[in-house]
Amino acid sequence: MKSYAIPALIFALALLANGSAYTLPEGQQALITQFGRIVGQPVTQAGLHFKLPFIHDVRYFEKRILEWDGDSNQIPTKDKKFIWVDTTARWRIIDAVKFAQTVRTEDAAQTRLSSILDGSTRDVISNHNLVEAVRNTNTLLDQARKRAEALAAAEKAEPTAATIEMEEEITGELEVITVGRERLSDMIHSRAKEKLAELGIELIDAQLRRIAYEQSVEEKVYDRMISERKRIAEKIRSIGKGEQAKIRGKLNLDLKEIESKAYRESQEIKGRAEAEAINIYAKSLNQDPDFYEFTRTLDAYRKTLKDKGSFVISTDSDFLRLMQQKR
Repeated sequence: MKSYAIPALIFALALLANGSAYTLPEGQQALITQFGRIVGQPVTQAGLHFKLPFIHDVRYFEKRILEWDGDSNQIPTKDKKFIWVDTTARWRIIDAVKFAQTVRTEDAAQTRLSSILDGSTRDVISNHNLVEAVRNTNTLLDQARKRAEALAAAEKAEPTAATIEMEEEITGELEVITVGRERLSDMIHSRAKEKLAELGIELIDAQLRRIAYEQSVEEKVYDRMISERKRIAEKIRSIGKGEQAKIRGKLNLDLKEIESKAYRESQEIKGRAEAEAINIYAKSLNQDPDFYEFTRTLDAYRKTLKDKGSFVISTDSDFLRLMQQKR
């Protein structure tokens, strides 16, 4: 009997040591329970810890950040448009005692998260227009305003009517938002955070991950968007063609003015040249009228009397008097 006493004692001591120690991994926290009742505060420091054997049990909980992905829900907006909203969030257990007393497990916590976050999302989305959930800023409207101001500064005047009309066509269908998508996410986070704090859960953030029209109207919406973009593009082309016509008209007007001025100057030069030529002829005529008459007559002979041809004229005509004169 004595030969079995020592191994039995060693086994009992090993069993006692194993039941009185436990290891807490990194990223987890633990609660010590005694017959189902929580004893003491949560253990959050990783490493080797001790408990009463056979009396105390250890329950482990995550200390790291966890994710929640909700199911898509169909929600009506304030402007009566039905959309599918997909929300995601990050959370963690900050009060293990309260968490264990209320939801007990992570699976149950996910269910409570779905209930609370889905309700908060529905409340926020249904109290705002669709554009608030789709867009986050008024960037397009701000850019249009800046372009108009830059154009006015460049021209030192008000923007042209065509430019204003084009900007209105591009931005006219855009509504001015006052809240925006990020602010809606913050509102969902704020509403759900207070309720989840009662469960020992800290909601780190909540985001609107995806927003989509219901399938029955999605294609119609896309077709309307495409037709609207085409209409705006055609309007821009029309305005561009109008500006092109204005530029070409101005170019033609400038060209006609240049041609008119050039023709006027050429006529003036030609008139002055002819006047100067007449003056020269007049001076030469006054110096020797007979010689001038002689050269002019020879020029007339050269132009009219060809090598081959017929010329009928009276013999007593003054035109041939030089030929009839005797040397």
